Amino acid sequence: MEDLEKFVQGFSRFQQQYFSEPQTLYDTLRTGQHPTTLLIGCCDSRVDPMLLTGSDPGDMFVVRNIANLVPPCTPTAPPGVSSAIEFAVCNLEVARIIVLGHARCGGIRALLAPRAATQETDFVGQWMKIAEPVAQRVRRELAHRSSDEQHKACELASILQSLDNLLTYPWLKRRVEEGVLKLHGWYFDIESGALMAYSMRQQQFLPLVCPLERARHLRGERPQP
Repeated sequence: MEDLEKFVQGFSRFQQQYFSEPQTLYDTLRTGQHPTTLLIGCCDSRVDPMLLTGSDPGDMFVVRNIANLVPPCTPTAPPGVSSAIEFAVCNLEVARIIVLGHARCGGIRALLAPRAATQETDFVGQWMKIAEPVAQRVRRELAHRSSDEQHKACELASILQSLDNLLTYPWLKRRVEEGVLKLHGWYFDIESGALMAYSMRQQQFLPLVCPLERARHLRGERPQP
C-alpha cells in the first residue's frame, strides 16, 4: 500500500504541475497529440524515457517492450509493436525515431543465457528470438571476451538490428529516403550515467552526454568528494 500511496501522491504533484493554472499544457493537448518523436525503449523500470529526457506530455510517442526490439515487417510480426510504429509514422507523422537501449538489460541477459521455461508459457523467450541473429554473431566473434563484454556488445548490436528492422517497413523506408524521417540509436549506460549515440559516419557509439565526472573534468570543475 505504501507504493500505491506514492503513486497517488505522484499524480497529485502531476495534477498541480499541469492542471493548476488557468491555461495549461493540456489545454493544447485536449483535442489531440502532435509528438515529433517516436521512442522505442525497454520496459525496464530503471529506464523511463520521459524521465531520462525531461520530456513533457505530448512530446513523445513511446513504445516500450522487453529489450527495446523492433520486429521485422513480416505477415507474422507481433501486431502490438508494429501497429504502434505504423500509427506514429503514418498517422502522427513523427519526424524522428529513437531506439533507446541500455546497460544491464535483463532481456539481453536472457537472450545470451536462456533458461528452461518454468511456467506454461515462454513469451519472453519467443520475443527475444527477434535478436537471436545478434546473439549468434556475438557468441561467434567475441567468444574470447568476458560475459560482461559480450552482454554490452549484444545490447549495442541489438539497437542497430532494430534500426535495420525499421527499414523493412516500406512506408517507413520511403519517409527515410525522402528525408522527412530520421532514425537514431541511443544507449543509456546505467553504470556511468552517460548517453551514447550511434554515428553512421564513424560506425560506432559515441558520447552524446558524457558521464558526470568526465563532464565536470571537461568543464574544469573539481570532482565531488
